[in-house]
Amino acid sequence: MEKYPPYSITDKMLNYVSDIMKKIGEANYFESLSRYPELRRKTRIRSIHSSLAIENNQLSLFQVEDVINGKMVIGEQKDVQEVKNAYKAYDEIDNINPYSIDDLKKIHGIMTFLTVEDSGKFRNHGEAVYDGDVVIFMCPPENMVNQLMEQLFNWMKEAKETVHPLILSCIFHYEFVFIHPFTDGNGRMARLWQTAILANWEELFKYMPIESLIKKNQEEYYKAISDCNKSGNSNEFIEFMLKMINETIDEMVNSKELKEKTLVALSENEQKILECIKKNVIIGAKEIIEKTNISDRTVRRILKKLIDNGTIEIVGNTVNSPNKKYKMAE
Repeated sequence: MEKYPPYSITDKMLNYVSDIMKKIGEANYFESLSRYPELRRKTRIRSIHSSLAIENNQLSLFQVEDVINGKMVIGEQKDVQEVKNAYKAYDEIDNINPYSIDDLKKIHGIMTFLTVEDSGKFRNHGEAVYDGDVVIFMCPPENMVNQLMEQLFNWMKEAKETVHPLILSCIFHYEFVFIHPFTDGNGRMARLWQTAILANWEELFKYMPIESLIKKNQEEYYKAISDCNKSGNSNEFIEFMLKMINETIDEMVNSKELKEKTLVALSENEQKILECIKKNVIIGAKEIIEKTNISDRTVRRILKKLIDNGTIEIVGNTVNSPNKKYKMAE
């Protein structure tokens, strides 16, 4: 009997999970992010704008921000309402049980308020995905939706003890899109719900705009879904989404704004060492120890931390030298 849902673990998936876990472990930037509400708000706005833009919402990032800030925006009323709804829906992430169908319907009701007639209810009619006038995917019939959703959520409840959340959330995302349980808002809900599953496991995912990377790679996103529909398993989509999560973390870590905030949050010794490197442009550990009067062990520990989080870098050909030279990262 074929297992449900159909997928298999590949080396590529394991490599992505390993890479993501390592980056999460080096959480200096994410600690900084959790301290600054304005940064969290900006990443949330990026998530909302990107997820809505994937579904052809025409408002710009700045217009989305204005709507959320309560300002008047000239645009389609439906587009404006979708922004208000999405902001409220994402604001509920802390209160969501991602393994509850009732919560899923409740959040869909918020996500599609005043824009969909059967908001918060599973569809009671057939649905298909079109490319122009051509049907490219026929969704499961309406009389199977309840059964398929129960099956998916029951699997998640059991699998969360044995399947890594990074992989489980990707499987959910694909299977949800495949079932297409609602008349409208399925893409938005799939992306929000994956975030909810991940945030339930690791809080920093609440502030991670994975949707922005999906928007940038929208063709590949839809191709992965289409290829999985044809192959009968979600492997390609899992690999794609893990790649998006991995690249989102890289983007956040390399964000200039986040780096500046992180520097403010440094300890006194870390600030001394950074100031020393800034003044001298290029400098070795021994010189830093002499100039700061900080112990050898502490200096080398801090230097490693600053290299790992991308604040400083080793100069040129001294990488393998016992007398490494350091400078501020560009």
